[in-house]
Amino acid sequence: MNLSILILVPLITAVAVLLTRTRQQVRWVSLIGAAIQIILSLLLFVYYRNEVAAGNTAQMLFQQNYEWFPALHIGFHLGVDGISVALIMLTAFVVIAGILVSWNIEKMTKEFYFLLLLLSVGAYGFFMSLDLFMLFFFLEIAVIPKYLLIGIWGSGNKEYSANKLALMLMGGSALVLVGLLGLYFTNPERTFDLLKLSTTHIPHNIQMICFPLLFIGFGVFSGLFPFHTWVPDGHSSAPTAGSMFLAGISMKLGGYGCLRVAVYLLPEGAKEYANLIIVLSVIGILYGAFVTMMQKDLKYINAYSSVSHCGFVLLGIGMLTKTAITGAVIQMVSHGLMTALFFAVIGMIYQRTHTRMIDEMGGLLKKLPFIITVLFIVGFCSLGLPGLSGFVAEMTIFMGSWQHPDMLHRIVTILACMSIVVTAVYILRAISKVAMGPMKATYSHLKDAAWNEKLAAVILLFGIIAIGVAPFWLNDLVRPGAEIIMQKITGG
Repeated sequence: MNLSILILVPLITAVAVLLTRTRQQVRWVSLIGAAIQIILSLLLFVYYRNEVAAGNTAQMLFQQNYEWFPALHIGFHLGVDGISVALIMLTAFVVIAGILVSWNIEKMTKEFYFLLLLLSVGAYGFFMSLDLFMLFFFLEIAVIPKYLLIGIWGSGNKEYSANKLALMLMGGSALVLVGLLGLYFTNPERTFDLLKLSTTHIPHNIQMICFPLLFIGFGVFSGLFPFHTWVPDGHSSAPTAGSMFLAGISMKLGGYGCLRVAVYLLPEGAKEYANLIIVLSVIGILYGAFVTMMQKDLKYINAYSSVSHCGFVLLGIGMLTKTAITGAVIQMVSHGLMTALFFAVIGMIYQRTHTRMIDEMGGLLKKLPFIITVLFIVGFCSLGLPGLSGFVAEMTIFMGSWQHPDMLHRIVTILACMSIVVTAVYILRAISKVAMGPMKATYSHLKDAAWNEKLAAVILLFGIIAIGVAPFWLNDLVRPGAEIIMQKITGG
C-alpha cells in the first residue's frame, strides 16, 4: 500500500477542481475524488488487517521515508498503525458526506470545494506523518482553509468567528511548534523522526517542560477546557460542510496529537500531569453538557455538545490505561461520524426552514420523515443508546477509567457518567421540539431530503451502526497501537 497516494488523490482532485469550467463539473470531479479516497481508505484497512493477521508485528506498517531537508534531518516519513487507519477511514467518510451535502452550493463553488479538499490533504498527511516537522506542516494546512470557509461562506457573525478560530488554533500551533523544537534541540541526533525519538530516553526535566506545551497546543484543537471557546463560535458560523469538517475531522487532529506525540514520546510527563488532564477533561464534559442544555440554536447545541464529547477523548487519554486509550480512539471515530451527521441534518433543516431555533420549529416529522428520522438516530447516538457507536466509545472509556482503584479516579469517572443524564435531557428536548407537536402552516410546502443528502446520511449512518452493533473490528484495529503506547507509559 503506497500511503503517498492517499495524500496525492485529494491534492490532484483539488487541482482538477480549479481547472473545471462549470458548477456541474466541479461537483462531479469532487465527488469522484472523494469516492476514490473512501475506496483507498477501505483498501488500507483490508491490507493492514491482512498484514497483522500474517504476523507482521512492526510498530508502523507501509512506511515510506524520503529525505526532504537532510541538513536539518527532516524527512517525508509516512507510516500507519491501527489508530491511524481508523482516523483515515473517518476522514474519508466525512469528506464524501461533506461534498454531497454541499451539492447545491452556488457561491464560489469551485473555491469552496477546493478548500474542502485541501482540508482533507492536511488531515491525511497529519494522521500518517512519522516526521514531526511534516506532522506540524500538515497541521497548519488544515487551519487556513477553515478561516476562509467560515469568513466567506459562513453565516451570522462570521468575521469574528473566523478570526477567533484562526487566532486560537494558531496559538495552539505555536505551543506545538515550541514543544517540537524543544524535543529536536535536546536530542543528540537532532531529529524530528517520531520512531527515533521514541527509542531514546528524553530527560525528565525536558519532559516536564515539553509535555504541557504539546498537550495544551494539541488540546486547543480538541476543545480542551478552558481553551474551547473557539468551538461554539466556529461551528455555529461555518457552512454545513465546514462544520462537518471542523467537528468531524479537525477536532480529532488534537486528540491524535495528544496521544501520538505528547503521551507516546513523553510518558513521564504524561504521568506527572495526568491528574490535571483528568480534572480539566471532566470540567469540560460537565460544562459542555450543562451549557448545551441552555441553548436554543441547533448548531450551538451540537457545538457545545462537541466540547463535552471531546472531553471524553481527553479523559480516556489522561487515564493512561490501555482500555481507556482504546476507548478514546473509538470515541474520536464515533464522535467524528456522529457530529458530522448531526451538522449535516441541521444544515438540511435550515436549508428548508431558514431557522435553527428549536422554538420556531415543530411537527417537522410529518413533512421531513427521512431527515427527522436521521436526527432521531444521531441524537440517540449522542446520548449513548446501546447499538450505536456513542455507547461503545463511552462505555470503553468508563471501564478503562474505573480500573484505577483510588478515590480521585473513581469520583471523576462517576461525574463523567452523570453527564449522560444531562445529554439525554438536551437531546430529547431538542428533538421533540423539532419533530413533534403542531406544524406551522409556513412549513407545509417543505420537501424531504434529496438523493445527495440521503446518500451522505446513509454513508455516515453506516459507520455509526457498524461500530455500535459490531465494535470488535474497530477495537481489534486500535488495540495494538494502544498496547505500544502503554508499553512506553509503563516502561515495558
